Amino acid sequence: MIRKLYDWTLSLADSRHALWALAFVAFVESSVFPIPPDILMIPMIIARPSRAFLIAGVATLASVAGGLFGYYIGAGLFESVGRPVLEFYGKTEAADSFAERFNAYGAWSVLIAGVTPFPYKVITIMSGWTGLDIGVFMISSVIARGLRFFVIAALLWKFGSPIRDFIERRLGLMFTLFVVILIGGFFLVRYL
Repeated sequence: MIRKLYDWTLSLADSRHALWALAFVAFVESSVFPIPPDILMIPMIIARPSRAFLIAGVATLASVAGGLFGYYIGAGLFESVGRPVLEFYGKTEAADSFAERFNAYGAWSVLIAGVTPFPYKVITIMSGWTGLDIGVFMISSVIARGLRFFVIAALLWKFGSPIRDFIERRLGLMFTLFVVILIGGFFLVRYL
């Protein structure tokens, strides 16, 4: 099933409605859909590098809007909609202990999930469920999703197809390493 969704999503890049498709995929990926918009963005940018930053902007805005929908799922529809999504990703057992600590580090959680391969939708739903301040959620989401999509757009705009393998295979790892180093730096400054 995931492979069919992946192939369907990728086929949208060739559509004359590709920007609308990207907006749709970015929106639903932030709340329920398992396929990230990156797989649609990459071929779109390679085909039209002059539109790289427009494409990244559409992905960012739609993803943040989808994140708000995920927040709403967590805040208003957790039992009927949110819990099944979290069960799909195997995150329900940790939900109770997570909720207790989440708001103290909520902005960091949104930032980390927004740029790393961790499912962003889990954090959007948990943000609503735990009642994370909506302003903190929005600012963190805009920064994280913008960073992720605009870095991809800039790399593809500058280097084109040769950077595609790096983005598809290693960019998530690079973002994760960056976050680990950043958090480690804050930890060292605070405790040393």
